[in-house]
Amino acid sequence: MKFEDYSLAFEIKKNLAKMGFNRPTDIQFKSIPPILKGEDVLAIAQTGTGKTAAFAIPVISLLHERKQHNRADGIKCIVMVPTRELALQITEVFDMISRHTRVKTLCIFGGVDQTPQISKLDSGVDILIATPGRMFDLISQGHVHVNRVEILILDEADQMLDLGFIKDIEDLIRRLPKKRQTLFFSATINEKIKKLAYSIVNRAIRIQIAPKDRVSKNITHSVARIEMDDKRFFLERIIQENPEKKILVFVRTKVRAERVSAALVRMEIPNQTIHGDKEQADRMQVLQEFKKGTNKVLIATDVSARGIDIPEVDFVVNYDLPEEAEKYVHRVGRTGRGTHKGRAISFCSTEEQALLDEIEAFLEHPVDVLDIKKGDYHQTIDLTKDTATFDLKSLLNEVEEFEIRKKKKGKKK
Repeated sequence: MKFEDYSLAFEIKKNLAKMGFNRPTDIQFKSIPPILKGEDVLAIAQTGTGKTAAFAIPVISLLHERKQHNRADGIKCIVMVPTRELALQITEVFDMISRHTRVKTLCIFGGVDQTPQISKLDSGVDILIATPGRMFDLISQGHVHVNRVEILILDEADQMLDLGFIKDIEDLIRRLPKKRQTLFFSATINEKIKKLAYSIVNRAIRIQIAPKDRVSKNITHSVARIEMDDKRFFLERIIQENPEKKILVFVRTKVRAERVSAALVRMEIPNQTIHGDKEQADRMQVLQEFKKGTNKVLIATDVSARGIDIPEVDFVVNYDLPEEAEKYVHRVGRTGRGTHKGRAISFCSTEEQALLDEIEAFLEHPVDVLDIKKGDYHQTIDLTKDTATFDLKSLLNEVEEFEIRKKKKGKKK
């Protein structure tokens, strides 16, 4: 089946054709018809399967048709998401699909001046894509009215629970009209998510896209056994051997991100970092530069992982293994998106073996191990441009300096 065969607004079909979307992915094929019928949907699908378009296409079409019948103004759809980066990525998709329709979309999030957001709200908005904090700020100030909302979409619901947003979700639902359509999208499912989902949906159509392998078939993923102090040398080697490739590097903490970035600078490798302590404007600029390819190496923490929906990321490097096995799937899913092929390499030190065991148990199969000969291992270290050495005292000093800078930054605000 092709998109032109669906009962969608002509403008949307035209936009999809221009975007090169001819046939729906599995999640889109199963989600679009019930959403167009006005039914509640509970959908579980791995990252990179086209979840955003699965709800954006039918919702924009529904609202466009309803506006042709002079329905009352006001926000008709809220898309609630866990992070600022994800809000921006989803807004991009909505803007492309809704071009030349009657539907207006606005993205709101914290960390930036609210005045421009209020101005756009006052001019009229149909779809509001929002993070919880800023949305509730503007509701309490009387700028966001939710009494006419017809559709509620919760995206990346599992991450919202991880970040402690369950109370925010419950508070929003209490404010919404009882008669509404609810769409619940998540990459993973567990008892907590099931409980939340079934408390807010009504006779939902359940859709689960569950391939045998939790990692997309477009991704080649493997693990290299590398000790903690040697990781920077192997990252250097991957980058030097792939100078034209986009490389996304995941680390465990903000401090670690800055340390790895500093090591790469000493190696004369340009790079940027993205994490929770960055100003929102800086985070947006960093993502934009990585997207355009003006910067090819981006070092990120897990908080930003799901907001990085960048086409044609060639490599994901798990510099540190994630502490939760599910995050491995979300991380490596930043490459191999759509029809693009990607590669993910994880560095596993001796002390991280237990984390690797958990990941393999979650995947239900072992991760391929890269065979690094002893001579190659030592040669990689010997040929580095980074001659700096680290001990525990210097590391602790570095962490302390980072926290001092952070506090000073906070006082300036």
